[in-house]
Amino acid sequence: MDVRHLELLRELAERGSVTAVARATHRTPSAVSQQLQTAQRELGAQLVEPLGRGLRLTEAGELLARRAVDVATVLAQVTADWDAFRHHPTGTVSIMVLPSAGEYLLPAALLELAGSGIEITCHDADVAEADWADLTKDHDIVIGHSLSDRRPPGTEALRVTRLVREPLDVALPVEHRLAGAESVRPEDLVEDPWIGVPLGFPFDTVLQAIEATTGAQLQVVQRVRDNRLVESLVAAGCGVAMLPRFTTRLREGVVLRPLVGVDTGRVVLAIQRPDRAARLAVQRTLAAIERAGADLGGDSAPGVAG
Repeated sequence: MDVRHLELLRELAERGSVTAVARATHRTPSAVSQQLQTAQRELGAQLVEPLGRGLRLTEAGELLARRAVDVATVLAQVTADWDAFRHHPTGTVSIMVLPSAGEYLLPAALLELAGSGIEITCHDADVAEADWADLTKDHDIVIGHSLSDRRPPGTEALRVTRLVREPLDVALPVEHRLAGAESVRPEDLVEDPWIGVPLGFPFDTVLQAIEATTGAQLQVVQRVRDNRLVESLVAAGCGVAMLPRFTTRLREGVVLRPLVGVDTGRVVLAIQRPDRAARLAVQRTLAAIERAGADLGGDSAPGVAG
């Protein structure tokens, strides 16, 4: 049984199409199809079957795809043990990170790993909570966030590590009626226009909690991803918003105030496939990221910019 054939079946199970597998593995679709045919001949069983214009796994193919995860994990653990024996972690570690979390986690981690022999490649994305798991197909460590301590959707078979809890605060224009208050409550904000995030993004959970607490429907006038854009809209008086405490740099015209009565802490998470997590270089990289998160300490008080 060729391990490469098992990995190919796993890729098809996770990516859903020959075209997607070809793109991810830098092969042509015809080459992927030929390798699937070779696997079927060698194993003496039908592993894929037609589905419309594509292919899907048969029951036999699904069985082997599931066990391919176990094989890949064991091989990664053997490699990790060998690297540890040689005192030399090997290979490149690919990190996909939410920018507003990577800003305070990655610099310290990369400095710690400098000279270790581990090569780090960083990528950034801001996606809906349900989409973080999918990114683990192509990256060793995926750093996303959730507005709860529960596993994000799709991570049931993945390794999830809690890195840090970051408070979210209410961003207000300096001339706002509540700008001088020490904190604000949900009922104080139901009449304000809001700058929100796209539906399905974690920060939207806070707005939903405000609505559930007050029984009011908030007026969300804009939904954008970039926190600096949100800050600029708040400073211009276009509305109020939720912003992360550690990375909001408070441009002129914006104040941050804690929101009491609703849990607003976001949890920053590292999500990994089990085989990728077993590599020694990946383990050491994640440990450095965890230490960067631990150095942040507890919740800090929000700041103000005039």
